[in-house]
Amino acid sequence: MKVLNLRCAHDHRFEGWFASADDFESQTSRAMVSCPVCADTAVTRLPTAPRIKSSAPRRDEDAAAPSAGNELQNAWMQAVRHMMASTEDVGTRFPEEARRMHYGETATRGIRGQASREDADALRDEGIEVVALPVPAALKGPVQ
Repeated sequence: MKVLNLRCAHDHRFEGWFASADDFESQTSRAMVSCPVCADTAVTRLPTAPRIKSSAPRRDEDAAAPSAGNELQNAWMQAVRHMMASTEDVGTRFPEEARRMHYGETATRGIRGQASREDADALRDEGIEVVALPVPAALKGPVQ
């Protein structure tokens, strides 16, 4: 099993596990590898340093600190996961459900779903707060 460090065209960095380097090349040529953040299929392999086993213990300051970009990406993914776990997916019924809650026809609860730009603008005009949040494809359902 090969664990490769990958990067999409938007500079999101992630890991991919493949049976071999040829397997990675085959899957990327067929656009089967996508970024878990933005679903971009323009994925490239990053160079990796070989692991060298040494007898000396590793010092804390020698360990590579995660980059600020990775920390921000991880925090965003956790926030999206939390939002998805704590809201109900009403799908394309989102505008109707939001209106029903706003006008007291149903109990207020956390919902998410799809709305066109026009529907979202109409909701905002009615005083209903709407936030567009792109959800990474990897979080929409099982990866495998």
